[in-house]
Amino acid sequence: MRTHAIRHHFLRVAAPLGFVMAGLATSASAFEPGNTEYIAPAGAGGGWDFTCRQVGKTLQDLKLIPGSMQVTNLAGAGGGVAYAEVVNKRSTDNNLIVAASSATATRLATGSFKGNDMSQVRWLGSVGADYGIIAVSKDSAFKTLPDLLNAIKKDPKSVSVAGGSAVGGWDHLKVLMAAKKAGISDVRTIKYVAFDGGGEAVTQLLAGKVQAFTGDASEAKGFVDAGKIKILAVLAPERLSGDFASFPTAKEQGVDVIGANWRGFYVPGKMSDDAYNYWVKQIGAVYASKEWKATMASSGLAPLDLQGPAFQAFVKDSVESIQTLSREIGLIK
Repeated sequence: MRTHAIRHHFLRVAAPLGFVMAGLATSASAFEPGNTEYIAPAGAGGGWDFTCRQVGKTLQDLKLIPGSMQVTNLAGAGGGVAYAEVVNKRSTDNNLIVAASSATATRLATGSFKGNDMSQVRWLGSVGADYGIIAVSKDSAFKTLPDLLNAIKKDPKSVSVAGGSAVGGWDHLKVLMAAKKAGISDVRTIKYVAFDGGGEAVTQLLAGKVQAFTGDASEAKGFVDAGKIKILAVLAPERLSGDFASFPTAKEQGVDVIGANWRGFYVPGKMSDDAYNYWVKQIGAVYASKEWKATMASSGLAPLDLQGPAFQAFVKDSVESIQTLSREIGLIK
């Protein structure tokens, strides 16, 4: 059910994964990585940081890569600084992998990465999908999602919502989608405050600088476990399982909105075919492992298993669909 919902609400891709992997397996052995670098295009504690560190740890724990691996946090411009670094300075690096998500597709869709587009990098693979959440601090007066949205409807200036993507990015888009479904006619009046990563956004929420947070289940989990925030709504078609089962969906509160954030990676556009095929195979091996399935279950990630050309096609459809949605909401013309 959840996999179907993600593919339906997040774009349809129909490439048979087994065929893709079979075609890649023969050439993967021609490349051996050196010291691998993973770039998280935001500060520590957010979704991109989580993706890099957890996937990197799994690669090392399963001995899928030789040598060392390091994670670099390269924040700025909602992922734009990292994207420009890869395109302009490291386009041939065979040992570089960069975390991406729906936030990346959103920035590409809205033209926010000035002078750059999705064709300048190679899209590697997905490692799951993260349903969006809207949360407040533990002592907030807001008890439900309608409480929050009604306050915004009554006085948009009274509520600031923080997110880990730039203005016009995926975190921003999620709260606008919810507001539109709740009958807020001009969603541009909503006060959205952008930070470089979900971790920083939650920090500002806890400091009382903003009244709400829009992000994803995986990046909120640590703060939920620590009792620091309360989730008003999960933007999923049905309640999540495991640790998130107690949190209501927006839909069951009368706000019919779904927001799933895919998580995956891209690599430099001029990476060699041998290196690309190698990394596609290794990311596929991570996804197939019982260790990664356990990580997905504990962090609230839903299934989304696409690698190589299938993932490339998925991202292309994602960018095109977000452009359509952004036009409908009025973010772009």
